[in-house]
Formats: sequence, C-alpha cells, structure tokens
Amino acid sequence: MGIRHIALFRWATGTTSEQVEAVEAALSRLPELIPQLKNYSFGADVGIGGDTYDFAVVADVASEADYLSYRDHPEHQAALAVIRPLLADRASVQFNIAGP
Repeated sequence: MGIRHIALFRWATGTTSEQVEAVEAALSRLPELIPQLKNYSFGADVGIGGDTYDFAVVADVASEADYLSYRDHPEHQAALAVIRPLLADRASVQFNIAGP
C-alpha cells in the first residue's frame, strides 16, 4: 500500500504568472532529485468548477517513511521556500492508496 499526498494552493492577490512559473520550475525538478517519489504531478486549476484552489500537487510514495523523506528533503524545502510567500491559503491531505 502506498500514500498519496495532495496539496492545494490559493495564491495571494497580486501573484504573477511569472511567480507561478517559478513555482512550476521548482516543482518540476523534484522527481529527478527525490527517489522516493513514484508518481508526481502538479498544475493550475483549469477553471471548470467554482470555489476551487488555484494550484495542486499530487505525490505518490510507497510508505510513510518515504513521505517523510519527501516532505523533509532539502530540495522539497527549497521549493516550499518559493511557494510559501505566494500563498493566501493551503490545504493538504495524505491517504492510503493501492501501490505504488
């Protein structure tokens, strides 16, 4: 059984597309740098529904230990340093999944 981590972001008023691109650039590096990541995706909300967050990250790992390694990894922490100043709100959840 694996663990899926989902993080949802609402950007603060005034966050620019260039800043979101910097977030995407920081996140795009993580799968090659953090071996515990089995599946990893992220992206902006496509605007289909109402009352949504602006951006999501989904990370699948094999175990709780692997999640903690991902969470605490210096490269993940560096990406969070880019993200945190832009946040108006954040939500996250971790839950069990079949695999990876």
